[in-house]
Amino acid sequence: MLTVHHLNNSRSQRVLWLLEELELPYQLEKYQRDATTMLAPPSLRKVHPLGKSPVVTDGDMVLAESGAIIETLIEHYGQGRLAPALGTPERLRYRYWLHYAEGSAMPPLLLKLVFDKIESTPMPFFVKPIAKAISGKVKSSFILPQITTHLDFMEAELGKSLWFAGEEFSGADIQLSFPLEAAAARGGLDASRPRLIAYLARIHARPAYQRALAKGGPFTLG
Repeated sequence: MLTVHHLNNSRSQRVLWLLEELELPYQLEKYQRDATTMLAPPSLRKVHPLGKSPVVTDGDMVLAESGAIIETLIEHYGQGRLAPALGTPERLRYRYWLHYAEGSAMPPLLLKLVFDKIESTPMPFFVKPIAKAISGKVKSSFILPQITTHLDFMEAELGKSLWFAGEEFSGADIQLSFPLEAAAARGGLDASRPRLIAYLARIHARPAYQRALAKGGPFTLG
């Protein structure tokens, strides 16, 4: 049976959601972040050398990276669900968005989190103004403009279809949920981009999303 090694407030929430959409049976192994460092516990290294989540095991198979997990599980268990047909324009969009989510959308959001932490981390009083000045400059000149560019891009793309790969919900939408949730929590995504806000509302209303949330536990990225 599939086992999801699930870390709280992490990308593995997407894997639970996928499995609920596919209505597949699975076991859930929960791990908690360190309250101080917010890092995954060392016990995850026993499952995968990088010690990160999500990781899915199925017998001797160990599968990591949320995009690879989503693509593999849909190919093996989807039976035509959650992926457009091969050879269609929608399939190309599906593959693009699967890779875009972590390859392009997520890095500036992660950088913002890191530089926000720099500004709030305790340090000697004479260093703090310098650190804040450097952090503020990096955010204003690079990070925030990048986030704005990506949010504008995704907002415009949702003007072409209901979901990112087309008119049908797909695994690409599951993959994109994490950067959009992060953007809503700390990246400036608000009502000024109504298509993305409506998109998140549609996601949150899906029964499978709600079941995954109930099983995985509280999910906050603020």
